[in-house]
Amino acid sequence: MAPSRIVVAVLLALGCWTLAVAADAPPAPAPIVWQKGAHATFYGGADASGTMGGACGYGNLYSAGYGSRTAALSTVLFNDGASCGQCYKIACDRKANPALCIPGVTVTVTATNFCPPNWGYPDGGWCNTVRPHFDMAQPAWEKIGVDTRNGIIPVIYQRVPCVRRGGVRFTINGHDYFNLVLVTNVAGAGSIKSMDVKSSDSADWMPMARNWGANWHSLAYLSGKSLSFRLTLTDGQTLMFSNVVPPGWTFGLTFASNLQFK
Repeated sequence: MAPSRIVVAVLLALGCWTLAVAADAPPAPAPIVWQKGAHATFYGGADASGTMGGACGYGNLYSAGYGSRTAALSTVLFNDGASCGQCYKIACDRKANPALCIPGVTVTVTATNFCPPNWGYPDGGWCNTVRPHFDMAQPAWEKIGVDTRNGIIPVIYQRVPCVRRGGVRFTINGHDYFNLVLVTNVAGAGSIKSMDVKSSDSADWMPMARNWGANWHSLAYLSGKSLSFRLTLTDGQTLMFSNVVPPGWTFGLTFASNLQFK
């Protein structure tokens, strides 16, 4: 074969191999997009003690593992509680007003509460029904805001995966024929799309319904039975927590799993 034909054959082979590799390669990750046009205020005091409880139902945020890096979301972000547990990376928007911002710093917060509209103002205030707004725990706000006397800063934000220590936890409240299960310490998307329960005396999964915030309920009689839960997050991840609740359980107890989302 002539040298020129050999070169052409090699180049064609390399080209085909490159196309094959490109076809098998995973898609490039989507670019990170910062959302603009939001603002942030703060509440709860310098130690965040005033942020305990809240519309997601997490109770004591320290013992639940969320600490003081939390925020209450406005209506458009809170989504009737479906956003409970989501994590947001937030930075002060220096392009909007550099005098109010600590430069080069971001803070990641967990959605644990709802910031309702204030209808004492004509448009509902900062947390009205259409404006994206974060009412942050004061220690988190102080990471990015210069002066607490100002109180309101422009911010940019993005959803990020949540990072948690240990496994997902389940706290069972309620009474016979009304099981109210609080789900906490959820990594990954942080927010739950659906939840099912299966008792030790059944082979069938029973769908649960969101009651409020991060609390899901079942109307079946489950008292004292070993329980398994199946969670699907808003990013599509699903995990099954087999027999995470042992037989003989009582209301008011928390059961920690050894499984966690990515």
